[in-house]
Amino acid sequence: MSLRRPTLLLFAALLILHAYGIASRARAQTPNSDPPFDVRAAGYTKREVMIPMRDGVRLFTSIYTPQDATAQKTYPIMLTRTPYSVAPYGEAELRQELGPSAAFARAGYIFVYQDVRGRFMSEGEFVHVRPHQDTKASAKQITDSTDAYDTVEWLLKNVPGHNARVGMWGISYPGFYTAAGVIDSHPAIKAVSPQAPVADWFTGDDWHHNGTLFLAHAFTWLYNNDRPRPAPTSQTLPRLEYPTPDAYQFFLNAGPISNINEKYFAGERPLWNDITRHGTYDEFWRARNILPHLVNIRPAVMTVGGWFDSENLYGALKTYRAIEDQNPNIFNVLVMGPWEHGHWAGTDGDALGDLRFGAKTAAFYRASIELPFFNFYLKDAKDKGAPRLPEAYLFDTGTNEWRTFESYPPRERKMQSLYFHARGKLAFDQRANEDGFDEYASDPARPVPHLGGVFPGMKRGYMAEDQRHAGRRPDVLVYQSDALTEDLTVIGPVAANLHVSTTGTDADFIVKLIDVYPDDAKDPEPNQNTAPAGGLQMMVRGEPFRAKFRHSFERPEPMKPGAVTRLQWTMPDVCHTFKKGHRLMIHVQSTWFPLVDRNPQKFVDIYRASAADFQKATQRLHRSRRFDSHLKLNVATR
Repeated sequence: MSLRRPTLLLFAALLILHAYGIASRARAQTPNSDPPFDVRAAGYTKREVMIPMRDGVRLFTSIYTPQDATAQKTYPIMLTRTPYSVAPYGEAELRQELGPSAAFARAGYIFVYQDVRGRFMSEGEFVHVRPHQDTKASAKQITDSTDAYDTVEWLLKNVPGHNARVGMWGISYPGFYTAAGVIDSHPAIKAVSPQAPVADWFTGDDWHHNGTLFLAHAFTWLYNNDRPRPAPTSQTLPRLEYPTPDAYQFFLNAGPISNINEKYFAGERPLWNDITRHGTYDEFWRARNILPHLVNIRPAVMTVGGWFDSENLYGALKTYRAIEDQNPNIFNVLVMGPWEHGHWAGTDGDALGDLRFGAKTAAFYRASIELPFFNFYLKDAKDKGAPRLPEAYLFDTGTNEWRTFESYPPRERKMQSLYFHARGKLAFDQRANEDGFDEYASDPARPVPHLGGVFPGMKRGYMAEDQRHAGRRPDVLVYQSDALTEDLTVIGPVAANLHVSTTGTDADFIVKLIDVYPDDAKDPEPNQNTAPAGGLQMMVRGEPFRAKFRHSFERPEPMKPGAVTRLQWTMPDVCHTFKKGHRLMIHVQSTWFPLVDRNPQKFVDIYRASAADFQKATQRLHRSRRFDSHLKLNVATR
């Protein structure tokens, strides 16, 4: 948020109270879970319409209106545009939930759900993450932003009982449509919340991370969501049923990526075909990067994400940053909680996997952050209340406390380098480093699993998984610091800087930053189906990098066998305090399966590689004054 904004005075008092690093003690005031809400009993009526767009295509839209909405009693409109269906269809059939949470229906809103162009009951052609065009060639040229504009224009003219203010929200793919809808938006749109939005499908969202393919996620999602729709329909197709609960073995048996189409897709997944045809960051992917187009934004924006979001953590952080940098005079806030993909909307948020957060963080967010934001910008003066939001509202996943910041990343921080040392040591001091290297044999036929145990399909919870199962493998390098003598808070992006070599001509390198609990750490109470806290290895951040893209995602280059090569990449942000008595740990490995596809460790087009292309390789991590492999951490100074 720019300090020049006219809304600054509204937040000055709060920002004084919430100076940098002061934790919001949400635990004592966290509300209970949302009580049940009966849409029909609350008096909502439903209307289904086909809204015409500027090119004549009509989009199927469901409108839920409070029965007392009249010229005397008006409500704001909350719009969600989705490719996932606005079911149930039929005006007598009502959704069980309305809006971001039940609190919105209680507060009084008109809710609008729309099948986006070419999906389910809407007309037109569906295009995945339709490329945005800033300059329109004609008055009838469409984008997802023009569809949102035309929808709002129609609603204002044809829906009674509104107060002329519109909000937009959506999670994941609907989050992308929310972000797209705010570009050159209709003047009536006053507040938007893109939540876990898709931003760039090659660099860091969903299908790709730094050139690697997130195999299990891409396979499952595309199987279920990428089948062509020959005509408008209200029917959903059967979901994928895996033939085995062991996804690791399933994808290993599938063999090279080139087998997937023949064995499972039969060429009938258009986006899968595009993924395998566009193995570099070419024009196909660049055109689908929405971030450069997030300009000319007028509404207030609240971007929401989860620190453990295995799908669109990148999208949330980058969407906030792009809007902040390219629109300095609007209200723009970032909210990041200890959540998996979308869990802030449907859970209490008090736990994830083996982790316990000491409070119902999602319930707190819905009641104390999300609803007040929209009420302030969309409600009439007597109902709006105060938004009470700083620049960034972040949950510290080490202390289990909310923190608020007046700038993000916070100014009170310094970059510190965490160096790899001999005998598996980590230290912020490089001077004691001994020249040398550590090595391991990487075998694509026996890849390191990204989760312990057997799991079906794509299990999202890998980012909250105890990492002890991986650290005990011989093909994972493990480095650990001494026990901390004081708390260490890391806020912001984590940058990897490795000097590596390989006996192959390509390789993947995965780096995981881990918080190691003391051996005598106490289990949470109650301790329900969680790993013992003593010695827990909590992954704070992990991210892969495909070495052939070390100079450019557009132009891959082979590695020279045996030559020391520098790899640098930035991992998504963290907000985590490594507490006194804990240790920092780093894992370095070359497979992470089936989360990440297997690299043949040979410079080839992986999407066309045969089984014969896959080979074992010896990977080395070099550590010395000259080859100073390290991680760069943003460490809080206050």
